[in-house]
Amino acid sequence: MIPEITELSLPALICGIVALYSCIRIVLEKNTLRKLPFLNVLTFSVTGIIVLICPTPLGTAAACAYFIGSTLESNAIASTWAKRAEKDKKDAADGTEAGIADGEAAQ
Repeated sequence: MIPEITELSLPALICGIVALYSCIRIVLEKNTLRKLPFLNVLTFSVTGIIVLICPTPLGTAAACAYFIGSTLESNAIASTWAKRAEKDKKDAADGTEAGIADGEAAQ
């Protein structure tokens, strides 16, 4: 016997499907920068599931705390990644010339 889908469980089911899709894309994506939007979608989905499952003020507070924490985490990851990309770009510009010189010296 299949249970009826109520108004409350359908949005939670949709959020769960979106979260599952985001998880799959995060795992399968090789480029880290392309993973970040899916990570944000995942946090939105989990926040929505928390609010829909526990529609009380405490559930809303928990969802807000989770959302704020995950947003700060995502921003920290993105900021670190951007700084690393800038450093790699600078090192590549400096290292290309040094690499040619080192390569010529080795030969």
